[in-house]
Amino acid sequence: MSDEYFYGVTLSSSHKSETWDPEAKAEYPRSNKLLIRQALLGPDAQPDELNVVQVETMCLQESIKIPVAILKVGETRQARLDIEFPDAPVTFTLIQGSGPVHLIGQHLLGALVEEFEDMEEMEEEMLDEEEGEDSQFKEDENKRKGPSGKRKTNEDEDDEEGEGPKGKKAKMSNNAKGKATSPKKNAKK
Repeated sequence: MSDEYFYGVTLSSSHKSETWDPEAKAEYPRSNKLLIRQALLGPDAQPDELNVVQVETMCLQESIKIPVAILKVGETRQARLDIEFPDAPVTFTLIQGSGPVHLIGQHLLGALVEEFEDMEEMEEEMLDEEEGEDSQFKEDENKRKGPSGKRKTNEDEDDEEGEGPKGKKAKMSNNAKGKATSPKKNAKK
């Protein structure tokens, strides 16, 4: 069974830090993933005050602390984040300002995590296919270009068809009836 839950937390001067750690609770025995979609500055935020949200999580073998949102009334009231945290624990801290800052996202459980990853893989495959089509288009375009790199025009292509064996153009002459002779016949003369 797979589940998806809304996740939200409010950071403020009275609640500066929040830790997401569902693995520490027995109620979530399956795999977990946290997706933080957006950080919003609440309507009660103080003007001219920077509100900085920092995240602390594991990165390979060590812990990392990094700001993920800087919000200010009158400038930036919201930030689209789209950050994934596949491993718990994750700690969000309001390191500057008094907030309130609302973090919203999704908590994915169990098989849904795998389905989400499958969707990401499908998107990557579609992008790869589109890039493959783009490269095929470029190859076709390069075939239409001459050695100078400029695109051939119909005149250029006609001129190439009329070239003789050494790259020289065959002379066109009119016969007695006013018709042009074949360039191949002129090249043999």
